[in-house]
Amino acid sequence: MKFHYMGKFDGNPENLPTREHEEGYVPFKEPSAEKLPIVVNLLALAITVILMIPVVILGKGGRAAFLDSYGIIPFMLIFVGICLVGTSVVLPHEFLHATCFKGDVYMYTNLKQGLCFVVGPELFSKARFVIMCMLPNIVFGIIPYIIWIIFPDLWYIGLWGAMAVGMGGGDYMNAFNALVQVPKGAKTYMNGMNSFWVKTDKEI
Repeated sequence: MKFHYMGKFDGNPENLPTREHEEGYVPFKEPSAEKLPIVVNLLALAITVILMIPVVILGKGGRAAFLDSYGIIPFMLIFVGICLVGTSVVLPHEFLHATCFKGDVYMYTNLKQGLCFVVGPELFSKARFVIMCMLPNIVFGIIPYIIWIIFPDLWYIGLWGAMAVGMGGGDYMNAFNALVQVPKGAKTYMNGMNSFWVKTDKEI
């Protein structure tokens, strides 16, 4: 991995790293650039709400004991605090994506808009692309959520995990597209804000 921090994204996809398309390339079937943020944000919100419901309403043990001892207001303050602190994993989340690249990978941010992403023009196998998409969500979200399922007293870990899982809305869409659209043996690559697949014998 050769990591490059590029600073604030200027909003123009044409300024992102690209690679020359090869013969027979196929773009992923995904929402347009205008619709993509809406789809990703709605997906993230839906996942977060669905996963938080068992923790907040159906959870047991520590959460119930905390509410009985301190009441709803302290609980809500902790809930909001966890949500705010959860945003601190945005940069580590993207860096974990970056570790899955073998070559040059570029990080862009626009934290005022809650925007942070990495992109690189190298070829991926289908499996490595899916792992790249999912790795941060597994580490920061799914594992903590499973810990809460095993140890329900740790309700705050469950809240953290639910929020971190929800942050990966775009990642899940990319992983799903790769799994259902990319044929066996084909390779994927990112070109600006979009992803593509191609059948090629080039080494990766």
